Amino acid sequence: MLVNFFLTLKKYQLPVTIRELLDLHQALNRHLVYANIDDFYLLSRACLVKDEKNYDKFDRAFGAYFKGLEDLHGLLESMIPDEWMRREFEKSLTPEELKKINDLGGLEKLFETFKKELEDAAKKAAEQAARDAKNGQGEEGDDPNQQGKKGPGGKGKGKKQKAKKSWKQRQYKNLDDSVELGTRNIKIALRRLRKFARTGHEVELDMPETIKHTADSGGLLDIRMRAERKNTVKVLLFFDIGGSMDAHVRVCEELFSATRTEFKHMESFYFHNFIYESVWKDNRRRMNERIPTADILNKYAHDYKVVFVGDATMAPYEITHAGGSVEHWNEEPGVNWMNRFTTIYDKLIWINPTPRDTWEYSSSVSITKDLVGGDMYPLTIAGLEDAMQSLTR
Repeated sequence: MLVNFFLTLKKYQLPVTIRELLDLHQALNRHLVYANIDDFYLLSRACLVKDEKNYDKFDRAFGAYFKGLEDLHGLLESMIPDEWMRREFEKSLTPEELKKINDLGGLEKLFETFKKELEDAAKKAAEQAARDAKNGQGEEGDDPNQQGKKGPGGKGKGKKQKAKKSWKQRQYKNLDDSVELGTRNIKIALRRLRKFARTGHEVELDMPETIKHTADSGGLLDIRMRAERKNTVKVLLFFDIGGSMDAHVRVCEELFSATRTEFKHMESFYFHNFIYESVWKDNRRRMNERIPTADILNKYAHDYKVVFVGDATMAPYEITHAGGSVEHWNEEPGVNWMNRFTTIYDKLIWINPTPRDTWEYSSSVSITKDLVGGDMYPLTIAGLEDAMQSLTR
């Protein structure tokens, strides 16, 4: 049952498992939904999809598999043997009802009667629709070339437009891995890095311990408190600013906004093109208020997670040679400073806002990727999730 539907989901690259398919079967056996395609859509999505970023893939797979199906009668007929359905139907009837059915000629005769009545009703509905169309009173249609007109393809006045099926609306397509980022989506990806610990004053009620100690004391209330859980991850964030990064300002702003709310222990700095002997915190004062990079290396301990954000697009000599910087004379090449970072900090990554498939065409991107041990990730939801997993390993 539903094996082909399961295989269709796999074809659309949804991470579904047999365990989730069995959960769906159990829900159907308990009659949580019956003969309603919209209800089945919601139930199957709840059972089979565990991450909201996959909602769009599920909608496309569901629409492809159940295309043209308005209810589950056809599906149930293919899933359930006739003999089994007849036995289950007979179980639900009283002896008096069974006797009446036998007097009418048995279940087969009853089913034939129902089928004939359904065919007659469908025929009458088709005839009525044809008469309405002939009189110019058709329902609203979906043909964009007939909007505002009456008839089967038009959108006549006073008629209510038929709602789209839930899975055709695809409300969650902006949560797919390859789509444009937003602050909310970035926050969801960054939460994989969070590590909570209970620190500080005991200001939060510890309900399990309160219950345990109250029971141990014979019912005398014994209130227990505990410290609040806080995110203890510490992050150093370095943003490339200016030049070719101007094209990525908006998405970097979204990333910066998300990190400020997700991480309580975070320090952010700016650099241009590559890391050299100094960085800055305020771009308006970048020429006057520089922070020595050596001070950062000495001040922040090795347990900090270090994240560089930049397109790494520059002339290769800006990384490999002294004096390579386009803004000032750098006594040491950038590669020396990056090596110091990778020596001190075990968890260091580079996030690149340019598409991954363009990296191989830039020698400076390749050099930078090698310097960070291959830990360069694209600025997409999937890329951020991979980056956070790398930092937590």
